[in-house]
Parts: sequence; structure tokens; C-alpha cells
Amino acid sequence: MLGLRKRLLIINYHRVLGEPDALRENEVTATDFAMQLGVLARFFKFLPLARAVVALRDGTLPRRAVAITFDDGYADNVTVALPVLLRLGVPATFFITVGFLDGGRMWNDAITDVIAAARGTRLDLRSLGMGVLDIATVEARKRALASLLTEWKYLPLAARNARVSELTRAAGSSLPPSTMMTTAQVQQLAAAGMEVGAHTLQHPILARLPSAEARHEIVASKRELERITAREVVGFAYPNGRPERDFTGEHRQMVADAGYCFAVTTEYAAAARQADPLRLPRIGTWDRHAGRFLLRMRRFF
Repeated sequence: MLGLRKRLLIINYHRVLGEPDALRENEVTATDFAMQLGVLARFFKFLPLARAVVALRDGTLPRRAVAITFDDGYADNVTVALPVLLRLGVPATFFITVGFLDGGRMWNDAITDVIAAARGTRLDLRSLGMGVLDIATVEARKRALASLLTEWKYLPLAARNARVSELTRAAGSSLPPSTMMTTAQVQQLAAAGMEVGAHTLQHPILARLPSAEARHEIVASKRELERITAREVVGFAYPNGRPERDFTGEHRQMVADAGYCFAVTTEYAAAARQADPLRLPRIGTWDRHAGRFLLRMRRFF
């Protein structure tokens, strides 16, 4: 029997793929997503995140409460995930990186697409200080991808984008069409009754920005999404989301000053009543077996 402690479990997704992708193993497919929601529906109560945060604070949260969230603003959230959510009657909150709407691209997706499309068995990146990478097999490409993501994640935005451009040139490949939402798709989410939250303009690591730039990312993304949806935006997701490494107390205060009511991190835990509403933990999903997925969820209650 599941425990009765009143905690809020916030689950974090990014993409929901139509088909498996060998270089995106951490992303669920539509089949995985439907399975996970089905398991949750049997044992948990879904709540919109904004309402769940209020209930958590007020002590009125129902037992085994769970909220579904998505980060970044991928188009497949609308084309693949939204139909599943609507069919099962599950609310969700979508944290949108506003600057990537209508043709933009996440830097990590650009790297993944380049590595996937690169021809041959070796990729010469000596011009980028990365040596010559083995890409002879799928496993080798995974290792190459992991090394690039690790090395470049905390670079300044301009430096990171420059490296992505040089990588694309060195690989001799072109990038496929953008996988991010359009403005119309954000409006479609809102019209479907889903919550829309902000995830900055360009997905920078806030702790690596000057204070004025970080504040602009936090404030301007809220205003732009409110313009797009004609609704108040009350939720924020910190990019990358690790407390003290990716954002600090200064950024939490910026979020409060901007008028957000809650904000989510990637700190791996369920939220207890005493949790800071502007620093709420979330968990990711990696299990593709229903039994293992349920066991992981049960650990938080």
C-alpha cells in the first residue's frame, strides 16, 4: 500500500518521441509516455501544477498528488504528447524557452543532430580542441555526443553557439528542420487548458550570466508568453535547474520580483509542505518497464 504522507511529486519530461532514437535514449516515446501516465492514473491523483502548489502550501493537497511538466518547448509536446494527455484527461505544465519558438534550436539538439548525420567513422574536431572522435558505431557516437555536451554545457552562450557552428562545418552536415514549437502551438496548449510557464528566452545557465542579463531572461520570457497566450504566467523553470550550481538565491529573488508564484528545479525529490514554492524539486523519468516505473514513484511516498 502506498504511504499516506502528503507530498507533491512533480515529474519532468522534455521530449516525447514518435519513435525511439538511439542518440536520445533518455527521451520517452509516445508508447512509454502513455504507459507511464496509465500507471500513475491507477495509484496517483493528477493536479495542474499551479493548483497543486497552492494546495501543498495550504495543507489541502490530496494523497499521492502528482503534476506533469515539460521543459524547453519541443513541438512533439503538442503533436505527440498533447493527444495522449487529452485522451487520458491529464493536466500538464509546459515551460517554454521563448527565444527558440518559430524555428529556433536548442544547442544540445544541434550537436545531437550533427553527430547523428556525420558520415564516416571519425570526426576531426582538433580545431575545437576535442581531438579526433570515434563515430564508427552507435555506441561510439553516444560517447562522442556525451563528451561534447559535457565540455560545452557551461560555456557562455556566444562561445557555445560558435562551437556548434564549427562542429556543423567540420562534420560536413546540415541541420534538419527545427524541432521546437511555433507560437501557434503554444497558443494551442493554452487553448487546450494546459498551463504555460516560462523557461527564459535562450536557456542560459543563469549563474553564469551578469545579473542584469539573468534578470532580463527571467522577466522578458514571462512578458512574452503572457502576450502570446493572453494569460498570466505564474510558473518558471530554472534552466538546467541545479540549485547553487545553475542558479542561486539571487536568481530565486529575481523570479519572485518578476511576479512568478512558483518555480521548479531539477533537484531530485518530492516536495513536502515546507518546500520553498520558488525552489520546488522534480524527478525525471527513465524507466521503460511499468513495474520499475511504479516502484520508483512509490519511493517518494
